[in-house]
Amino acid sequence: MRFKTFLLAIALLAMNVASADAIRQTKSDHYDAFRQLEVDLPTPNVYRTASGAPGTQYWQQRADHQVKVTLHEENQSISASETIRYTNNSPDTLRYIWIQLDQNRFAAGSAARLTETASVGENNEDVLSYGTLAAEQRHADVEHGFNIESVTDSRGRDLKHTIVDTMMRIDLPQPLRTGQNTTFSIAWSFNIIEESVIGGRGGYDHFPENDTYIYFLAQWHPKLAAYTDYGGWKHQQFLGAGEFTQEFGNYEVEITVPADHIVSATGVLQNESAVLTAEQRRRLNSARSADKPVFIVTPEEAIENEKEGTTETKTWIYKADNVRDFAWASSRKFIWDAMIHRQESDEFPEVLAMSFYPQEAEPLWSQYSTHSVVHTLEVYSRFSFPYPYPTAQSVNAWEGGGMEYPMITFNGRRPEPFEPDEDDPDAGDKPERTYSRSSKHGLVGVIIHEIGHIYFPMTVNTDERQWTWMDEGINSFLQYLAELEWEDNFHNHRENYSILEHVAEYMTSENQVPIMTQSDSILQFGPNGYTKPAASLVVLRETVLGRELFDFAFREYAQRWKFKRPTPSDLFRTLEDASGVDLDWFWRGWYYSTDHVDIAVTGMREYKISTGDPEIEKGLSRQERAREIPETLGQIRNREEGRTSRVERFPELNDFYNENDEYTVTNADRNKYSQLLEDLEDWERAALKRAAVDDDFVYFVDFDNLGGLVSPLPLLITDVDGNEEFLMIPAEIWRYDYRKATKMLIRDKAIASIQLDPRRETADADFSNNSYPSRIEKSRLELYKKEDESSDMMADMLRTLRKAKGGVDKSGTVPLEPGGN
Repeated sequence: MRFKTFLLAIALLAMNVASADAIRQTKSDHYDAFRQLEVDLPTPNVYRTASGAPGTQYWQQRADHQVKVTLHEENQSISASETIRYTNNSPDTLRYIWIQLDQNRFAAGSAARLTETASVGENNEDVLSYGTLAAEQRHADVEHGFNIESVTDSRGRDLKHTIVDTMMRIDLPQPLRTGQNTTFSIAWSFNIIEESVIGGRGGYDHFPENDTYIYFLAQWHPKLAAYTDYGGWKHQQFLGAGEFTQEFGNYEVEITVPADHIVSATGVLQNESAVLTAEQRRRLNSARSADKPVFIVTPEEAIENEKEGTTETKTWIYKADNVRDFAWASSRKFIWDAMIHRQESDEFPEVLAMSFYPQEAEPLWSQYSTHSVVHTLEVYSRFSFPYPYPTAQSVNAWEGGGMEYPMITFNGRRPEPFEPDEDDPDAGDKPERTYSRSSKHGLVGVIIHEIGHIYFPMTVNTDERQWTWMDEGINSFLQYLAELEWEDNFHNHRENYSILEHVAEYMTSENQVPIMTQSDSILQFGPNGYTKPAASLVVLRETVLGRELFDFAFREYAQRWKFKRPTPSDLFRTLEDASGVDLDWFWRGWYYSTDHVDIAVTGMREYKISTGDPEIEKGLSRQERAREIPETLGQIRNREEGRTSRVERFPELNDFYNENDEYTVTNADRNKYSQLLEDLEDWERAALKRAAVDDDFVYFVDFDNLGGLVSPLPLLITDVDGNEEFLMIPAEIWRYDYRKATKMLIRDKAIASIQLDPRRETADADFSNNSYPSRIEKSRLELYKKEDESSDMMADMLRTLRKAKGGVDKSGTVPLEPGGN
């Protein structure tokens, strides 16, 4: 019995091993870099097809809003109410709905605030920055987050609701069935955050020198969480990194602000005559046909406007159709300019591009902002679809960074105040502000990026809370293309490097996760969500597919999912479906792993095809030996000393072998050759005969994949006469072994060198191993001189005490001392 039990255990063990081998796909440590991605992607269905297109029964919900909001400048707060009409287009019956309360991210006790981690320094020491300290102090002084005052149905009756951090569940009195809609109202208020202190995507910017403000309101109203076919209710809490997943709908918003404010908002202004002067309306009409920016509010008017406030108010009314969100900005500081963008579109053949900015943004903004908006529309539309809205706006809301909403964007970058030397006699003739090259490129770049977001994800409505890269990475890719078309050598923080060289440092780092990581769990957020996916699409367009195939496939993706909600599988499948190229290896390597590109050319061997004829081959072998193996050094020196060999002194010692070396052709050699020819098939004999005539060079070139990420091999082959040939070897060369590959090349001229990736198009992390033979690394060496360090306290005390400047350095650190009694 025990023996039978033992045999059964052995059998079960063998079955388990076989099962494990099946999972591994092989019985070795083989890794299949070309394993089909379909085994990992969601199963296609009636909502999302295997081709990557929306299915025949694709659906999405809808939420229409009517909102009234009042800005209270005396205490930097708003109060508002809204009525929402929610339509259930899903096949499911809903008994409750979920509302996003994004402002609650800043509330005391929120998950976002409670899960913030402390900072550590380079040496793992505890660090507290001035910015963090200031934020904590502001939170202690001012209460943040939504104050929900009421939630009622269409008849004004209270609806049961439960707030769960940044989400609110509203329990419906009756189930909401397919095709039905429900209407409800919410009233709320909250204190606006000071963005430079708290940090966020909206708030206000305070100018203490004249006590003026710019208000930019985002995530300011309760709105529907998305209900989707792939994830049900998308009610993951808002922790700060993962952005938004929202439903399309129409908005009508009444914004009441101080009467001297100018308001920029999502949509189209409905009551120009009530809020603009006759001259401003004339200028606005002029801008609607202008090919260059026209001032609606001039710099001089803005300066006068911000000198004193008012207790009177005006209400600006905006309407926006088919948008997934609504944002607005208000200030008495705004300069306002606009121009028209014309496009091939039946719906919006003309788009009004506008910019709103304070005097502190000049002269940078009036020169570049609105032109950057129009440039973005021109480039992005070529890669996707005509711009789908009537306006596109750029608002200078803060010092740096940017944020996007339908038809409106909040953008940073301002010039620096210029301080002339105290003894400069021409100080009065010099500008008040100057800007650097990086500030100029930074402004153009951030506007391109944020206006570009109106295409992705404001129109191609991806789930930002789940997949940051689907909007940030795709948009950064298109931003890069638009920057290349702005001017030569556009570097925007890249020191004139291409994005592919810029990304290599990140891809070789240890502290990273795959691109396909949920947004709130990403490490190195910018490189992971923005740079790496953008770089991958550059490689896909320029190297893997080529521009023609890529541009057609990407445009197909954009047009398929315009005003719909795609997932990663829809993008992957569409680009394969429309290009006709299997890209599973590409998505698996770039998006599901942390491997990097580092391919080395490790060896190259040159051959000639042997004719087999000893009358030819033995003579060539003699020459080859003489060329490759030098004469023995001792034999050379003996001859130089005049020594003679014994055989020279005694000729009778010479025999057959002195007269015939090892390369002498024998009858046995001739018979062997004859037998070779007899044994060959006719086609083999013809091939050998042609090879003897062609006399080509045969090369075996070895490549090692050191980084793990398979890649095409762009080769520059230079022959001995200096002629160059470019050869692109597809990534499928790695399909049998992703670590090593050997390529055979046949050429009629000898190869002098091979260089891998000479145009730097694969994101290779190390170019020192890309050439064969290896190249000498050239650079310049700076001489170093050690500086004496002094600790002369007496001299230090005699230094002139400088006047301290105001302002908080958010990047600086607060000095910490151990506590104790």
